[in-house]
Amino acid sequence: MIEVKALASSSKGNCYHITDGKTPLLLEAGIKFKEIQRKLDFQTSKIKACLITHEHKDHCAGVPDMIKNGKNCYMSKGTAEAIGVEGHRVKPIKSKEPFTVGTWTILPFEVEHDVAEPLGFLLANEDGDKLLFATDTYYIRYKFKGLTHILCECNYSLDILNKNIAAGRIPKVMKKRLLRSHFSLENVKEFLKANDLQKVREIWLLHLSDNNSDERRFKDEIQALTGKAVYVP
Repeated sequence: MIEVKALASSSKGNCYHITDGKTPLLLEAGIKFKEIQRKLDFQTSKIKACLITHEHKDHCAGVPDMIKNGKNCYMSKGTAEAIGVEGHRVKPIKSKEPFTVGTWTILPFEVEHDVAEPLGFLLANEDGDKLLFATDTYYIRYKFKGLTHILCECNYSLDILNKNIAAGRIPKVMKKRLLRSHFSLENVKEFLKANDLQKVREIWLLHLSDNNSDERRFKDEIQALTGKAVYVP
């Protein structure tokens, strides 16, 4: 049984603790290691590794300290170079080349974001659970079977963004970047409709925009669409 704990989920920082009861992992390290320790009641010694999607600070700010504290950090070569980290704790990975960490088999896949070499992750454990993690992407080109847990960005809604631009609260230039770098509510819905949700037990909507989202609305609409338990950290 997979347990998910969101330690941070916003443009200020992203970090998620997952475990199947055997191998604890971190997805992202966008907050300082001291904060990760505090949020986990200083129970960090059992964390086997950290998976990093890309080099933006709100996803990787804690990586140098993770490495100093003996944690392996898995990321693409492009991401490692962009962050500026190296050494035996930095584990370069490639899209569509699976690897194992403890009881997890992890398949990286490419996503769509304005950075060097961003990745999403499909994690499968020995109990048959499958967790999808995808953030900071405006589109996911793949379909997945047998998912039990979905953790995906739901950054903004187009209608809220357009209202904010019309009211002058958001610069118009931001729209172009958001459309080509972040997952909207509308695209999340299309992604969910395209995938096999039969076994899904939980859907987590991550990395909501401070200005262009509506937590209650997003949760209600995804619950109505899927009939699944939906969480917004």
